[in-house]
Amino acid sequence: MGLFGTVSNKQVDDFAKSLAHELAKQCPPDPSGGGRPGVTPKRLISALEQIFGKALGFREQHGLGIYRKARLGNAFRWELADLGYGKEFIEDVTQRMIVHISRKAK
Repeated sequence: MGLFGTVSNKQVDDFAKSLAHELAKQCPPDPSGGGRPGVTPKRLISALEQIFGKALGFREQHGLGIYRKARLGNAFRWELADLGYGKEFIEDVTQRMIVHISRKAK
């Protein structure tokens, strides 16, 4: 596995973008402002759990090293910004995803 893992930068970027688009489909940013999704907290938590689970599966499948995990987080962050989410929401969700996929397997 090492520092880099077995996946290309493009694959990591494409996967991160797909996660961001999946979040936008399930919980689009509120058009009235604030940059947060206009859905109930329960629905947001459910969507995030699903997305974080997919990210964890990707990490396990490809043996992501520290650099690819960081790249995944950055690509996810940038795509969320492009989709219209607010900075505070983006930072919170991205940090939670990185912590989730960085935990040691039991």
